Parts: sequence; C-alpha cells; structure tokens
Amino acid sequence: MGMPSPLPVRDGVGATRLRVPVEGPWPTVGAFMAERFFHLDPKLLLDRFDRGEIVAIDGTPLARETPLGVHDFVWYYREPPVERQIPFDVEILHQDADLIVVDKPHFLPTTPGGKYLQNSALVRLRNALDIPELTPIHRLDRATAGLLMFSTRPVTRGAYQLLFEKRRVEKVYEAVSLLPEGWDPRTPALGGSALPLVHRNHIEKLRGQVCVQVDPAREPNAETLVELLGFDDRVLHTLLRPHSGRMHQLRVHLAELGAGILNDAFYPELLPEAPDDFARPLQLLARELRFTDPLTGAPREFRTRRLLQEAPARQ
Repeated sequence: MGMPSPLPVRDGVGATRLRVPVEGPWPTVGAFMAERFFHLDPKLLLDRFDRGEIVAIDGTPLARETPLGVHDFVWYYREPPVERQIPFDVEILHQDADLIVVDKPHFLPTTPGGKYLQNSALVRLRNALDIPELTPIHRLDRATAGLLMFSTRPVTRGAYQLLFEKRRVEKVYEAVSLLPEGWDPRTPALGGSALPLVHRNHIEKLRGQVCVQVDPAREPNAETLVELLGFDDRVLHTLLRPHSGRMHQLRVHLAELGAGILNDAFYPELLPEAPDDFARPLQLLARELRFTDPLTGAPREFRTRRLLQEAPARQ
C-alpha cells in the first residue's frame, strides 16, 4: 500500500509527494526545492512555504527555513498549468459499488501529468462523480482510446489490480496501419511471417527517454498475438492480443513488423514534438476487456463503442 497523503484530493487532483534528500549542498528544504524546480520563479515557490502550502507527513506546514534532513518527504498541490482543453468526453460504460469502466477518447491522459491536470480521465471523473478515492486500475497511453477501468473503493482495489499483475485480464486491441510494402492478399503476412502470428521481443523504458528501447540480445519480456481483421488498397486492420503489458508494446511490435500504426509520432520514427492534431488520432483502440470478477466469481466482459476512423470499410 502506498504512503497515504496528509492532504485531501482538491478539485479532483491529489497532492504531489516529493522525496527530500537527507543531506546535500542545500541548507534548507526551501533551498532544495528552489533548485529542484529551477524553471519556476524561486520567490513564488518560497512564498508557498509562507502560506502553509507545503506540508510534512502529519500535515504540519513547513517553513522555508526547515533544515534538510528533518523530513524524508513533503507534500504539496501542483499549481495548475494553463491547459489546452481536450474537446472529447469520457463515456461511462459501467458503474457499480467497486468498479467503473469508461471509454477514453484519444488525446486524453489517464492521470494528471506534465501539461495536463484537469484534462485527464481521472480528474474529470473524480469531479463529475464526486468520488475522490477513484483510482485507475491500469493505464492507457494518452494517444490511445478505448476501455479503461477505475476502482471506486480502496478496500476492494487490490483484488482488481491483482488481476492485471497476474495477467488474468484478456485485453484485445485493434489498430490500423498503412498497407505494408509488398502486401500479398493471397498470403497475408507481416515481417515475413504468415498471419496470425506471435511477435516477441525485449522492451525496456529508459529514464529520460520518451521512446522505449528494444534489446534483441535479451530474453523477450513482451508478447503479442497479431490477427488480421481486414484491409483495402490503402490500409491494414489488425486485432492485437497482448500477453504482457509493456509500455508502448503494441506500437513497437507493429512497427517492427513493418506496419507502424497510422499517426504514430513515436514509432518507427520519433517525429519532432508538435501540437495535437485532433483530426489525426493514433489509430489504436483498446477494444475489449474480459476477466472473472475477483469479488463475485462472475465473468465480466466489456467492449468499446468507439471506432477507428481509418479502418477499412470492407472487412
């Protein structure tokens, strides 16, 4: 269980926890934070100490002169950035006492981070439903649309999280790619292997890098079953069943097979950062979730109502 926050959820956003070093070149916690957040105006940051907005584990406000080494962690609320509004709604597909399942749109992050606070699925749902304890059970990339599950009660949250940790949830995605060069409709194949196929590799997320790395020399830790849904003279439509849940796994696997997902700015080539183009979403969709409910033992199945706009009309 994570360390409980001494501050309540505010406007749908939980407080941020920051580890403070025991020793270092900073005489005070204030000096450490001023250097840690060098991109902020140090006066504005230190003024937050004076207003009692930075607290210890027991909720006691800290002074800017608090010596280093007195506290291991501090908590504070992030100052909301000026956010670009994401003009798409989260649709609730199912809600009961323990579980909420939603259809997340493209471009909306699962949780607050970076440039987005209020424009995240978690914060929108907390505010709309007035459930401050709401927590995602798993994640979807900001660029990916589809099914996303949330826990409403801490007492039952671990049972659902364990399903994902033990790979007891069947996840099904679909994707649209440009038709690969040399595509032969008589013998459908990707990467030299006939469809359906299983693709495996070793994926690693390195700190400070936005793209994951593939290490062909290491034992595979990512596996995806790729099946053919359809195609036309322009695009390929595939069904993806990941056996593992590595970051960007499906995007990496299709790119390695020569069928990078349409509108992917990361794979197979990292493109320069650009504003979101809402008319060109990543053509990846979390389509289905199936599992046995850990509380009731009943089978559960959910399916998205969303469609990929680039999917071929003929299947």
